[in-house]
Amino acid sequence: MNVSCLAEITPPLAPHLAGRRGKPSMKEKTRLLDKEGIGRILMRIAHEILEKNKGTENLCLIGIRNRGVYLAQRLAGCIKKIEDKDVSVGILDITLYRDDLTLIGQKPVVHKTEIGFDIDEKNVVLVDDVLYTGRTVRAALDALMDFGRPKTIQLAALIDRGHRELPVRADYVGKNIPTSKAEAVEVHLEDTDGKDEVVIVEKDSVDA
Repeated sequence: MNVSCLAEITPPLAPHLAGRRGKPSMKEKTRLLDKEGIGRILMRIAHEILEKNKGTENLCLIGIRNRGVYLAQRLAGCIKKIEDKDVSVGILDITLYRDDLTLIGQKPVVHKTEIGFDIDEKNVVLVDDVLYTGRTVRAALDALMDFGRPKTIQLAALIDRGHRELPVRADYVGKNIPTSKAEAVEVHLEDTDGKDEVVIVEKDSVDA
């Protein structure tokens, strides 16, 4: 097993399950992936990216905050193991490009976008944890265009849970998971949550 695909060296940013405050109580329904499963998927996606782009030339990865960033870093580690070449990794914050910006509060928290390289004529792979309605990806495309004109923009998602509201399709999918709208798919990573796993959760009946 390729260890570099399982854990990123970036230290944790938050305690386990950070960010749930203020949300309805949710209970775990199904555990879909563990650490090893996530690692195998990332290695497969890395191979698919290299095959489609014929290597690493003009290739870069850009992770969508928050967990997409850590997944992009891990994919870069997998590519390094396969090709022994480094791939540039950027960080994209889409907060100000969201179409529900007026609904998330008067003072939305905006984080820094860090793309320290030219994306003109590059093959850019956007990386996110869960593909759902497609609205996050739409916002990411708008944000990315402010930084240049890539040759291609591709999308990699660890999980595709369906229920698309926009015509968005991922080029690389780790796992397709049929879900109901009453369920949520949560990707937990060591970097942010203390462990690597993917789970389906549903609203606790006590709170219903």
